[in-house]
Amino acid sequence: MQPQSVRERAGDLPTEPGVYQFLDGETTLYVGKAVDVRSRVRSYADPRSARIARMVREADAIDVAVTDTETQALLLEANLIKRHQPRYNVRLKDDKSYPMVQLTDHDVPRIEITRDPDESATVFGPYTKKTRVETVVKALRETYGIRGCSDHKYSGRDRPCLDFEMGLCTAPCTGEISVDAYSEDVDPVRRFLEGETGILADPLESGMQEAAAAKDFERAANLRDRLAAVERFHGEGGEAVQAYDDANTVDVLGVAIEGEEATVARLRSEGGKLVDRDRFTLAAPYGADEGVPTVIAAFVVQHYAERDLPDALLLPERHDDEEVAAWLDAEGVAVRVPGAGREAKLIDLALKNARRNVGGRDECGMLADALEIDAARRIEGFDVSHAQGKSAVGSDVTFVGGSAEKADYRRKKLDDENDDYANMRRLITWRAARAVEGRDDRPDPDLLLIDGGKGQLEAAREALEAEGWDVPAVGLAKSEERVITPDREHAWPSDAPHLHLLQRVRDEAHRFAVQYHQTIRDDVRTVLDDVPGIGPETRKRLLGRFGSVENVREATLDDLTSVDGVGQKTAETVKSRL
Repeated sequence: MQPQSVRERAGDLPTEPGVYQFLDGETTLYVGKAVDVRSRVRSYADPRSARIARMVREADAIDVAVTDTETQALLLEANLIKRHQPRYNVRLKDDKSYPMVQLTDHDVPRIEITRDPDESATVFGPYTKKTRVETVVKALRETYGIRGCSDHKYSGRDRPCLDFEMGLCTAPCTGEISVDAYSEDVDPVRRFLEGETGILADPLESGMQEAAAAKDFERAANLRDRLAAVERFHGEGGEAVQAYDDANTVDVLGVAIEGEEATVARLRSEGGKLVDRDRFTLAAPYGADEGVPTVIAAFVVQHYAERDLPDALLLPERHDDEEVAAWLDAEGVAVRVPGAGREAKLIDLALKNARRNVGGRDECGMLADALEIDAARRIEGFDVSHAQGKSAVGSDVTFVGGSAEKADYRRKKLDDENDDYANMRRLITWRAARAVEGRDDRPDPDLLLIDGGKGQLEAAREALEAEGWDVPAVGLAKSEERVITPDREHAWPSDAPHLHLLQRVRDEAHRFAVQYHQTIRDDVRTVLDDVPGIGPETRKRLLGRFGSVENVREATLDDLTSVDGVGQKTAETVKSRL
């Protein structure tokens, strides 16, 4: 759009609070908020930065939504940025939800870790360390026998599952424990999750002492580690934060910008104790030429739009956004930029956390540059595994910021076929269809990595094109460690960090696929399993002697009895059953 076009469009806009979007066709380039939409949009006729000037030139339309209040405009802007991810906004990336623990609303409740709790469930959390949550939930199940199975697995059972044998469940599904007795066991679990640590810590400590007395030191060490996780579960101390009388919760922010990405580190204090630390990545187009204040304003709105605000917010610099300032003031949040003292030390600590995260993203940026794509922060790796076409499976692993995101791993059973290209095509078709139809709850990746050479990559690209999923894909084969793209092969140095990143993704996809294949292969059954008198060893000898069930079926009685462990009666039973 030309400056005159912007002025003309602005003249038709209201002078009320609202949100505006600069569009290029159906693509949202930029989202902004304003107390006076007409005045703010008119200002884009004379852009304040080269980044904004470029955005205006690319836009061909401006869309506007009016709101009743400034706060509504602020929150609508945050939601639109998260939904459309406009390239010219500073935007929070991969804003993951934290794991929670829920006790479902059943007569026989189950306990589970989830990021999307049921509306009717009793929910505890969120928690920041999933591994600690997993340790504690397993300890609760071992101590109180609470079920963790789905409703589908729970219903219609005639015998307890493996969890009962392992001591993880008291098996109310088959009446091994009454509903009333089970409810009595659920009560201490609920009390622990509400904060009564001793409910679980005491039996763990007793078990640890008993194991040590019995010289079962391995179990004692295991219980010691669980006890430590339990005792830290409801909050652990760290550096003390000066808590003022009017500030029960304090969030401390540190910001670091490198290239077109920024990191915000957040420290949280409750009751004078540092109880949480986390980091967030934001896309800061063109280095966010307005600097740290722009990143702070964008983060505060997008992060807290769906979360409780703290009582106080400590910042390394003022954000200079009048709408954000008015919103925080209306919500009663005290905003401070400390220059000295304990609070300034906390700002320094937050800055160190932010800068450390920035340094860890180099290989992702280098990979994106080398492949000439927009980003490579979120990568999904794919591989297939089978045994001469049998027990075929596919893996889909996810790496974010160079690290495995195991909660986003997926796996898929495939049709048995001894064709790696066809198997890869099926696997990518499955993933692409789920993405296009909105059935996959994960964000779209920046890059797909195919374990294999040119043939596997071509099969994957055919699937992507057929499903209409526009995501870059490359291949990496083990033979020469060459990165294969649709139009060329890259022979990067063996010590290149971005090559190491792809190798980690490829190797993890391969490991995950092989692991699943082995599980499926070991579970394979044949009709021989249902023949009385045929156990696993005899079945193995029969299949080893004749090669297949079909050949066993065609064998004579004399042939069958020639196999060790197969007598005349068993041979006759095999013949009649097959």
